[in-house]
Amino acid sequence: MTPPGPVGDRFRRFRERLAAEGGDQSQVSDERPSAEGGAAATSGAKVARGTAATSGGDHPNDRDTTANSRRGDLTTRRSTEAAGRRGRRRGGGEELRVPEAEFTSYYGRPVLKGPVWKWDIAAYLFTGGLAAGSSLIAAGGQLTGRPALRRAGRVTALAAVSASAVFLVRDLGRPARFHHMLRVAKPTSPMSMGTWILTAYGPAAGVAAIAEAAGVLPRHGLLGLAGRALPPIGHAAGLLAAGTAPALATYTGVLLADTAVPSWHEAYPELPVIFAGSALASGAGVGLLAAPPAQAGPARRMAVAGAALELYGAHRVETRLGLLSEPYRLGRPGRLLRAGRLLTAGGVAGALLGRRSRVVGALSGAALLAASVLTRFGIFYGGVASARDPRYTVVPQRERVEARRTGMDLPADRAVPPAV
Repeated sequence: MTPPGPVGDRFRRFRERLAAEGGDQSQVSDERPSAEGGAAATSGAKVARGTAATSGGDHPNDRDTTANSRRGDLTTRRSTEAAGRRGRRRGGGEELRVPEAEFTSYYGRPVLKGPVWKWDIAAYLFTGGLAAGSSLIAAGGQLTGRPALRRAGRVTALAAVSASAVFLVRDLGRPARFHHMLRVAKPTSPMSMGTWILTAYGPAAGVAAIAEAAGVLPRHGLLGLAGRALPPIGHAAGLLAAGTAPALATYTGVLLADTAVPSWHEAYPELPVIFAGSALASGAGVGLLAAPPAQAGPARRMAVAGAALELYGAHRVETRLGLLSEPYRLGRPGRLLRAGRLLTAGGVAGALLGRRSRVVGALSGAALLAASVLTRFGIFYGGVASARDPRYTVVPQRERVEARRTGMDLPADRAVPPAV
């Protein structure tokens, strides 16, 4: 039976509109829909046409069916485009539309647990190096017959090692913890070896400094006997302290490099060199400050040697480590290390050019001491900064894994994941 004219006209216009929308969709979409999407669209169109044919006339269901059909077509196009985007291959010839994800952090938190050490450990690094350098300059004055240089070095060494003990106990929390470290001697542990180095160095430096008081003791009686016995004992103790000083000056660098902090761990060849040079420069600064120019010859030579080692090591850690050199160049660590280099260069220049001036020598010594402080604090804060930023932990690990995978010619699915 043929439907009435108006209803038939509306039905015909409805089918023409559906056909026109289907043609526009095929022209706009340049991607082939999936089988499921095409089947869903076809079934949706059939249902819509069947509903319109049976309803007959301008019924509200006609408008609902048309709107549903349009929404189904839009959903089909969106799912097709999403499937096309998901279908790109990393190793194929298609160009990536979305850049690779870059690692930032786990929920905004660092990957590593940062060092719990505070400024007192940075100060401990300086005072330990100062004690070692002072014992070396005292031994130089002792062996070359320069009493002012010897006296200044021994007294400063005792004061510096006492300050080191205070800073160390303050960080440990209880003095008994230092005693507990002496229960074992573990050569593979820098902390254990450092405890034994301090135990051997401290009494020797103390006896050498006390021996300098022999000149003020009476000449007769028990005190006179002690005054006559102290100088040879002091000489032996001074040489023993000087023999232990290189280990005291460098073990802290090994201790920092033995941690998981990225910029400390990667700089394991340079940190002992930097700390040795800083210790020599600080000991030379003590000699230039306290001794007259006629007796400051060993101090000037030590200043040149210490500055060379310190500047060489600082340059290496700022250029050799790649990404892990950034913490030593940026921010507060970068400013501290740059200021330390300038003061070191100025102190050495003043020590060499102002050989006859006591004022220039004292200023040079003060500059070398300040440079040693800035260098130790710069290295300390550089490592702390590298532990806070997860980029310095993850990116070098991925580079090492990629280099290992390339060198062994392994497929990507067999590569060893980075250990975080």
